[in-house]
Amino acid sequence: MSESQSFFKSTSYDFEQEVLTRFRVLVEILPNECEIHRETWDSRTVICLDFQNCPYSLEIVKENVSILLNVMERFGLAKSIIFRDGNHLKAWRNLVKN
Repeated sequence: MSESQSFFKSTSYDFEQEVLTRFRVLVEILPNECEIHRETWDSRTVICLDFQNCPYSLEIVKENVSILLNVMERFGLAKSIIFRDGNHLKAWRNLVKN
């Protein structure tokens, strides 16, 4: 099957997963154990980083949030990011335009 034909058989879920994979590659500070997905909060879509499997990395990544926000803006992924440890919300950051 040619590349263009396989593209048309892809779903929006497949596309989202590809973008999140590229996000992970560009944001080298994220540990492999950190789960990445998008969530809907009210009418907003946010990027969720879950550090349940690597809680030791949470503070380091939070300190470098500008890297995350820059890549999020580049891909148009979301305007906000949340940091979780399982079901516990640890932090929320917004993409702020100057």
